[in-house]
Amino acid sequence: MGQIKVTKCPIEGLYIIEPTVHGDSRGYFTETYNQRDMAEAGLNMVFVQDNQSMSAKGVLRGLHFQKEYPQGKLVRVIKGKVFDVAVDLRSGSETYGKWFGVELTEENKKQFYISEGFAHGFLVLSDTAEFCYKVTDFYHPGDESGLAWNDPEIGISWPELKGEYKGSASAEGYCLEDGTALNLSDKDEKWPGLRDAFKF
Repeated sequence: MGQIKVTKCPIEGLYIIEPTVHGDSRGYFTETYNQRDMAEAGLNMVFVQDNQSMSAKGVLRGLHFQKEYPQGKLVRVIKGKVFDVAVDLRSGSETYGKWFGVELTEENKKQFYISEGFAHGFLVLSDTAEFCYKVTDFYHPGDESGLAWNDPEIGISWPELKGEYKGSASAEGYCLEDGTALNLSDKDEKWPGLRDAFKF
């Protein structure tokens, strides 16, 4: 293996990517993507688009996926800290409905690869976070769907988050430990739970 270390997660189709960081008094250099290293780890996906977003503390984006044009996503944080989550929605998978999460920060420089067939989302734990990701298919308007971030049947353990499930994906009554209110889009407050979710 070269400059990038690839580790399989407990759920098949999820991988932690850790680049080698070369640092000195001037700063650092790192390869954030190396196709050869990924191929040696058995990952031969082709990326077609890079995206970047900025979010404030307490923002939760997700859990999102595209139904007819599913995307594999290689995600990382270049500023701040988020807790990033994937939920298995693949029909027939032994881990259907299971979730895996990883903290991504500008300091640890970890990346998370999420194969097609998963719902994905993240919670911002720093004042702001800049989030970058590569995708294996283009975004198709009208094809986006989602899954309730707080469905107790899935049971995601979001760090630093307090609140009580009241039967929907609404952010009402939820906040971080420091009192920052949970902030969701109108669309993300209306996604169904696992029992009514789309299956791949």
